[in-house]
Amino acid sequence: MKISKANAPHYIWADQCDGWHLVQQPELSVIHERMPPHTAEVRHYHEQARQLFFVLTGTAELEVDGELHTLGPQEGCEVPPGVPHQMKNVSSGDVEFLVVSHPQTRGDRVEAPPLAEPKRD
Repeated sequence: MKISKANAPHYIWADQCDGWHLVQQPELSVIHERMPPHTAEVRHYHEQARQLFFVLTGTAELEVDGELHTLGPQEGCEVPPGVPHQMKNVSSGDVEFLVVSHPQTRGDRVEAPPLAEPKRD
């Protein structure tokens, strides 16, 4: 079946960010997400899931285990299981990106304490 943002299951997170489930299987999750300017997810980690964050449009900051990565269009970063991370949009425009998780993250998320100052890459 053909999938797109137009027909994928949609949800809202952090009050104003969008997610569309492109693939939602126990062994694999692919989500297209949109973060408006100056939004961030809560810093967390996954006990089992390995993730890939891949930016489609805009510029995002992804903190991974204390190191801050600036990701522009067509750039991504892999996050292994057990590693704290936080996606942020500190820009003045929307950021759209893919989050690919193996296995899916349902019931696998653990909140992590915030960092005072991450290292920049």
